[in-house]
Amino acid sequence: MQGSGKTSTDAAVADPANAAVLREYRFTDFASATYARGDGRTLQIRAARFADASGAFGAYTFYLEPEMAKEQIGDQGASLGNRVLFYRGYVLVDALFSEETAMSGAELRELAGALPLPVGSARALPPVISYMPLRGYVPNTQKYAEGPEALTALSLPVSADAVDFGASSEVTLGRYNTPSGEALLMLIYYTNPQVAIEHLKRIDPAYQQAQAQAGVAAIGSTGSFFYKRTGSIIAIASGPIADSDAKSLLRMVNYEASVTWSQAKGQDDVHDLYLLVLNVVIICVVIGGLAVVAGVAFGGFRILMKRWFPDKVFDRPEQMEFISLHLADTMAQGSSPSVSEESEQTPEKPF
Repeated sequence: MQGSGKTSTDAAVADPANAAVLREYRFTDFASATYARGDGRTLQIRAARFADASGAFGAYTFYLEPEMAKEQIGDQGASLGNRVLFYRGYVLVDALFSEETAMSGAELRELAGALPLPVGSARALPPVISYMPLRGYVPNTQKYAEGPEALTALSLPVSADAVDFGASSEVTLGRYNTPSGEALLMLIYYTNPQVAIEHLKRIDPAYQQAQAQAGVAAIGSTGSFFYKRTGSIIAIASGPIADSDAKSLLRMVNYEASVTWSQAKGQDDVHDLYLLVLNVVIICVVIGGLAVVAGVAFGGFRILMKRWFPDKVFDRPEQMEFISLHLADTMAQGSSPSVSEESEQTPEKPF
């Protein structure tokens, strides 16, 4: 390390021009340092930590450039010349080499493996990004915004007011190649379908207002502009493309509700399973005990009533009557005449 490293909890120190954007991604602290080899080569490292992996992912997409090449570093990485950008967990790293070598990627992968990782739900990425289609996607064009500052910087056809981040909404977008040109697909994720229905009414007026404003350079201000709601997501397809291509792009977005388990795995899982089995056994014992107590109480009550009040509460004569066929009396009177006797007594009928 050359000199001493720099640390700060102020987003303005990490990036003065985009401090407000970093705060929207829940920036927590920053560290930077410069390293040198004996041959004079240097490496400048800038690392920003966020409250969770969603913040680090959002900041990564904010700084990601379409010209960058994909790199297998950290959770996601990309490079352009001597610069390498990647994030791992809730840490975003921007590395700048004075001279790129074959070992540069291996060194950064080693660094990524040493970075701390969040636990539990803090490690989960935003669910809305999983609904972005893969077919036709233009690499390195996906963006993720959690606030109006990041959304405004992207110059979209829908304003931050229409999206309403006060409703805990999230936005992701990307560019797609279609037969008629390049389109923009924007997904707005709300907490539930009812909130999405209310905000859907704002989308078209907001777009028309953006078109009417002079000097507004908005993607999708010309060409197609179509939108739909699927579950808690409002999907918008726009750009200088054919209407059929915009509708086809929207058809690839389909919301599916899911339940996820975000608790970190470990010894707690075994303990929870033990508690579950124990609680099931306890419930079975309690129910069985109640059944035994109820049976003894009912049977004991009948026995006491029959002993204290014989034939008055239970087994009273009027309750014990039942229908009888008196078959014993019939048998005592003798059997009916035989078939031969009946034939003798019965006169023959003429033909």
